[in-house]
Amino acid sequence: MTTLTRSSKQSLNSPASDQALDQARTALGRTSDRVYLDHNATTPPDSAVLTKLSSWALDWGNPSSIHQHGRGPKTRLREARDSVSKMIGASSLETIFTSCGSESNTMAVRGALSALQKKGDPRRHILSSALEHPSLRRTFDALKLEGYDVELVPVDRSGRVNEKDVEARLRPNETVLVSFMLVNNETGVIQPIKEITRAAKTVGALVHTDAVQALGKIKVDVKELGVDYASFAGHKFYALRGAGVLYSARGAPLDPLVYGGGQERHRRGGTENILSIASLGFMCSRSDEVEGRAETIRELRNYFESRVLLEIPEASITCLESPRVASTSSLLLPGTDGETLLMSLDMDGFSVSTGAACSSGSPEPSPVLLAMGLTREEAQCSLRVGLGWSTTREEIELFIETLKRVVTRLRGLRNWHPSPTEEQVS
Repeated sequence: MTTLTRSSKQSLNSPASDQALDQARTALGRTSDRVYLDHNATTPPDSAVLTKLSSWALDWGNPSSIHQHGRGPKTRLREARDSVSKMIGASSLETIFTSCGSESNTMAVRGALSALQKKGDPRRHILSSALEHPSLRRTFDALKLEGYDVELVPVDRSGRVNEKDVEARLRPNETVLVSFMLVNNETGVIQPIKEITRAAKTVGALVHTDAVQALGKIKVDVKELGVDYASFAGHKFYALRGAGVLYSARGAPLDPLVYGGGQERHRRGGTENILSIASLGFMCSRSDEVEGRAETIRELRNYFESRVLLEIPEASITCLESPRVASTSSLLLPGTDGETLLMSLDMDGFSVSTGAACSSGSPEPSPVLLAMGLTREEAQCSLRVGLGWSTTREEIELFIETLKRVVTRLRGLRNWHPSPTEEQVS
């Protein structure tokens, strides 16, 4: 495998030369002989975040304490809340810190329904899709056992929910909640949440959106979207793991999911993870960089996809014509197995993902791709490439050459050959 030297990698992140930062990069897997292309799973903490960790860690007191040791952490918490709220277009009173996106998703759904039940609300119909994150799909599965009628709106190969299909399934006096993700984590497709919200409000339903994959990739304004709840996670935006956010509009019903002290205005008990929250707040203070970064990433992704389509026979891009975030490319590579492809690329120094999830050693096709109408065979040969702020043109060039070689080898092992062209047939 070709090795990337430290000097040859021109990261988009600000440079840092101290030895402690180099050690931190190594501990985070950012070594010179590996290429990270799985930014949808998690993003590496930005280099500027890493340089600030030691100063943030000095504020180690409990933010709920009223003495001097609690004042520094309390200030960090307030500053982070203000930055996050400003970036998503919310009031600081509507921003609740959690531990992750999954907790935010669960809290939005469970918290809203619990509060409505206490008020005697009889509605039990929920609208969502099979494209959602497992934290929501499994929550809905549990709610079915509790008597809720969870209806999934069908999606075609475009990977995009049709707002007309949502509108047709809304039930006056029955639909209590509508929940659709803003950006899909596998395909990168952007869903029409604003239009869905407008339709849902005609029957008085509450609206939640899982916006975890949107933060830092596209502009997110919760007021413009019109939603009642929105979920976010810091580790998808170059902050540390352990900090999530739930936007809950003023007046929206919400019971706590975690009980404890009076943290987060009694809406989420437990001592706040100040270090992770501070890192998320810092990244949100750089919201003016998002548009420019996205354009740079889009150019890299478009170059990558054009090369793949040109140089790997019968390769295709999932949802190519749909509106997508710049960072995501979902490939179908016939003649390969996604898990085998992933492991082969990993051995060659490239970290990517696949639409197939491995359970007990038996790969299963992605339920998201299957829900879009792809066959099991198609879904089984999927590969997800996630670009980020630090991805370089050189890394993409190296990945393309390696991908071509690995695909050719795996196809050879299967004795798979591309379908003959019309010229070859004639």
